[in-house]
Amino acid sequence: MPKPLLSIVIPAYNEELRLPETLQIIHAFLKKQAYTAEVLVMENGSDDHTLAIAQEFSHSMPEVRVLHCDQRGKGLAVVQGMLAASGEYRFICDVDLSMPIEEINNFLPPQLKDGTIAIASREAAGAIRYNEPEYRHIIGRVFNLMVRLIALPGLQDTQCGFKCFRADVVEKVFPRMTIRGWTFDVEALVIARRLGFNIVEIPIPWYYNPKSKVKVLRDSFIMARDLITIRWNALRGVYDR
Repeated sequence: MPKPLLSIVIPAYNEELRLPETLQIIHAFLKKQAYTAEVLVMENGSDDHTLAIAQEFSHSMPEVRVLHCDQRGKGLAVVQGMLAASGEYRFICDVDLSMPIEEINNFLPPQLKDGTIAIASREAAGAIRYNEPEYRHIIGRVFNLMVRLIALPGLQDTQCGFKCFRADVVEKVFPRMTIRGWTFDVEALVIARRLGFNIVEIPIPWYYNPKSKVKVLRDSFIMARDLITIRWNALRGVYDR
C-alpha cells in the first residue's frame, strides 16, 4: 500500500464521549480531500470504553487505525503515535477539535510554503479566540512568557494542540523526547530547533472547550517543572545524542 500524504494522530485518554463525533467529523472531511490520509487513534490507559469505541470505528472507517498503550501521559501517546504513523506529513490533533478540522489544509503544501514544522497559533496575526475566559487567557500568556524566556524565544503559542511535522523531522525529533505529560510540545520544538528545523506559526480560529482536561493549578506547576527539565536537558546536551 502506498504511504498516505497525511497522518492525523489523536491521543485519546478516557474519550468515550467525544471521540465518536470527532472521528465522524474527520471522516467526513477526509472524504472531500484529493489526498490520501490515515487517522491513528493512540489510546493510552483509559478507564472507560475509549479503546473499544475506537476499534469499532476502525471496522467501518478504513482510514482509522487504533493503537493501545497501557501507560498514561499525553506526551507518551503522541510520541508513540507519531512514530507509528506512515504519512508524509504527521498532524497532532486534539480530540476536542477546538480548531475546525478544515484548517488542517493550511498546514500542508501548497498552502504551507515555508518551514518543515507548522504549529497552530492562537496569538499569530489573524488568529481568533472564541469564548475563552479571561483568566485562562492570562494564565496561558504567563506560561508562554516562561516558555519564551526559558526554552523557545520568538514563538507566541507552543501549547495549542495542533501541530504538523514532516515524516523525516518526526524520525529525528521524536525518538529523543523524554517528557510524557502536557509539556511534550515544548520539548519537541526545542529539539527541532536544535537540529536546525524551521518552525512557522499558523493563525487559526480556536474555540474554548470548558471540558478541557487541563487542571490549571496542578498542571501549571508540573509544566513549569517540565520547562526547567527541558532547559537542563538542552544544556547537558541530552537532545544532541
